[in-house]
This record gives sequence, C-alpha cells and structure tokens, in this order.
Amino acid sequence: MQKLGVLRVLRGNAFMPMPLRPDQLIRDEIRALSAYHVPDATGLVKLDAMENPYLLPLALRHELGRVAQDAAINRYPDAAASTLKAAIRSSMQVPEGMEILLGNGSDEIIQILALAIAKPNAVILGLEPSFVMYKMIAAFAGVRYVGVPLKADFTLDLDATLAAIHEHQPALIFIAYPNNPTGNVFDDAALLRIVEAAPGLVVMDEAYHVFALRSFMPQLLRYPNLLVMRTLSKLGLAGLRLGFLVGRPAWLNELDKLRLPYNVNVLTQQVAAQVLAHTEVLEQQAAAIRGERTRLMQALSGITGIQAFPSDANFILFRVANADKVFEGLKQRGILIKNLSRAHPQLKNCLRVTVGTADENQQFLTALTASL
Repeated sequence: MQKLGVLRVLRGNAFMPMPLRPDQLIRDEIRALSAYHVPDATGLVKLDAMENPYLLPLALRHELGRVAQDAAINRYPDAAASTLKAAIRSSMQVPEGMEILLGNGSDEIIQILALAIAKPNAVILGLEPSFVMYKMIAAFAGVRYVGVPLKADFTLDLDATLAAIHEHQPALIFIAYPNNPTGNVFDDAALLRIVEAAPGLVVMDEAYHVFALRSFMPQLLRYPNLLVMRTLSKLGLAGLRLGFLVGRPAWLNELDKLRLPYNVNVLTQQVAAQVLAHTEVLEQQAAAIRGERTRLMQALSGITGIQAFPSDANFILFRVANADKVFEGLKQRGILIKNLSRAHPQLKNCLRVTVGTADENQQFLTALTASL
C-alpha cells in the first residue's frame, strides 16, 4: 500500500505540513456513499416518510407538557433509562429474562450491531430491496455487506438466502418484518429456517409491527441468536427518535458497551414513558391507519396503469409506467411521496406512499389520477 507523502509549504520563515485533503484522509468507501437525503416538504402533503399522521389527543398532549415542564434538563439523563425500559417491557410484552437496549432511533442500534461484529472478513447479510441503512451502516463500520435478492413479487427466496448463509457465514443478518419498502411480511416458517441456519445473530426489524399485528418477540425464548428491534417512530413518536433492541442479556450486555453515554435524552425518556402508559391511544391510531390502508389499497388497485403491492405496513408500494413523471406531477399538485425508481433494480418505476388521514389519502388519489 502506498503511504501518503506529507507536503510542506513555506509559512513565514518555516516549512509547515500542508493539511491533507478529504480524498487523502477519508476512506474510499465512505466517499463513494451518498448522504441520506431528506427532501423539503414545506407546503406539501407529506406522505413520504411512513409517519403517523395523527396528533396525540389534546388531554395527553397537556400531560406531556407538564412532564416536559418538570424535566430536569439541567442534569444528564438517567443513563440506565430504568423508568422508560420498564414502560417498554410492560407495553411491548417483552418476555421475562430478556434485556432491552435503547438507541437514538433504530439507526443507532443498527450501527451498534455493525460495529460490534466488525472483525476482519465479517459479513452482514440482508434481503434486497430492503431498508437502505443496513447496507449503508455496514459501509460505515467497514463490514462487507451481502444482499440476497427477493423474488420478482418481493417474496422471500428461501433457497437463495440459505445458500448465501452457507457460502458467506454472516455474523449478522437483518430482516425487516414487514419489509421496507415493499410492505410485505415474509413467511414465518421460512424466517425460522433462516434463524436456525444462521451462524451468527439474526435481527428482526419490527418497525411496523403494529400494522402487521405479528411479531417474533415470543420466539426470543426459543432462539438464543435472535434479536428483535423496534422503533416508536411509526407509532406516532417519530420526533422523539427512540428505538430499542430486545434479546438475551449475554448479547445485549456486550452491545451496550458501544452505546454512547446518555444517548437517550431526558425529554425523550420521560415523554415516551408517559405515552406508553396510554397504549390504547396508539393502538386506536394504528387501527385507523390499517383501515385507511385497506381503503387506499382498494382505490389504487382500481386505477388503470397501477400495480399496487400488498402491504402489512403503513405504506403502499406501487408501480407505474413512468415513476419520475408521476412523482413530479404529484409534487406540482402539492403531494410528496417517495420515488424509489432508482433505489434498486427491482424497484424500477416504483413509488411508495405513506398511509395518511382520510383527507390526505383522498388528496393523493385525486392528484395521482391527474398525474398519470
């Protein structure tokens, strides 16, 4: 490997080292990445980021105001987040004996996992197309990423996945359940075959579990190499940035060593714990979203020129003849969704719309019809 030479320039009466340029200092694989882009949604109906469209009830918001008012923001947060973990344990039916690791969103947890297994020649395996951060964070950590393509209809190719596990012996496997951006859940029995075949950890990313009404949380007692990851973002608390990982203490005690101190702030801890004491509110909103998802799916399926894919999440993936044209047409009519046409070869001409309120969904459908 060629070493970098240090150039020296005359400064005053002395020769001083010239600072290195980014291309000399930053790793090649990092410079090859594109930053995660969040588009400006000002003035648009925002249906691009899988957010819950509903505010919390006014009475609960008043409770949260009192919680925030009394929060000791002059002090560091509880490093162990004991109260919040107890609320998660109760509201999310965490099995007895399992530990909880909190993150600043699930993205931080993905990063902790990738850093933890980043030995020489380690491999992270994922299914594709899926959540882009699995591959991106593998690059951050300097870990080789192997993507196994889904079938043309976005179902799991079990034989190809098992073959890839046998060939690459991944230290870590990420599976989104339901999958993002396709919206479907994979067959449970097939997923358990993957867990049983995996030589390392398997993480079930259940970011959209409340919309699928399915979970691998009970299987944690049966499979020692299984971890379940969730976020509160899709439940209506995206602004708090809180994710968590559940698994056996033997794993999570090691992963906790990579968690930065005080990574979950005071307001997030206290507000999230207060909201989780009212899970009936979150469940009612999730039920409303599921109902709107059914109505939106029926409407999309009835429009000529649209192929809508079944979804168990709070969004719907659909294919049109010219995704770029339709996407721009929607923006011109005040609707922002996600253009995935260039995200992956299997997503050519695909767009993804978040399930919004009844009014938002109708605005989207009207604009979509006019944009085709």
